[in-house]
Amino acid sequence: MTSIPSINPMGASDPAAPFIHDTVRWLEKAVIGLNLCPFAKGVHVKGQIHYVVALTEDTDAVLSLLREELLALQNTPAEVRDTTLLVLPHCLQDFLDFNDFLGDAEGLLDALGLDGILQIASFHPQFQFAGTEVDDVTNCTNRAPYPTLHLLREDSIDRAVEVFPEAEAIFERNMEVLEGLGLEGWRALDVGHHVVAPLAADPQGQGA
Repeated sequence: MTSIPSINPMGASDPAAPFIHDTVRWLEKAVIGLNLCPFAKGVHVKGQIHYVVALTEDTDAVLSLLREELLALQNTPAEVRDTTLLVLPHCLQDFLDFNDFLGDAEGLLDALGLDGILQIASFHPQFQFAGTEVDDVTNCTNRAPYPTLHLLREDSIDRAVEVFPEAEAIFERNMEVLEGLGLEGWRALDVGHHVVAPLAADPQGQGA
């Protein structure tokens, strides 16, 4: 993996930049803007979110990169890097394939002995709750511009829950917010992908 410590996600020399830009836009306008996750704003404002883009179509390469990023998150102070978003613009575009891959991701977490220390959450542009229609707006709570793996620290989650004791109510509130917004309102946020043509796939990941 080639790591690019770029502060500007739109750096022209960074092939990962367009995908990071779309992801940050989604984070700011949807996740933070609609307050879908009350804990996201703090780490975003403090610059504690690490963005990595896997420019590959190979799931084995993604697993290898995921391993690197899990270990890097474990070994980096939380005040420097509290969480990581691993974006997959060329891989696992099918939601069912992505769901199957999550089993491998969890297996890797367990094999590294990091279960209970780190956690892997996920987002996908085709995310669909069981029992819902494809165009059900509530599915958008878990939709991102690209397939994305969210690496979190269990300690950070625990601290956030202490500050927000009614964390279990977040899901229900998010359903209400999305239902009130409606599908047209979600589309008006313009938080999907903006890369017109996919960049040539590369077996390496790019980070920022």
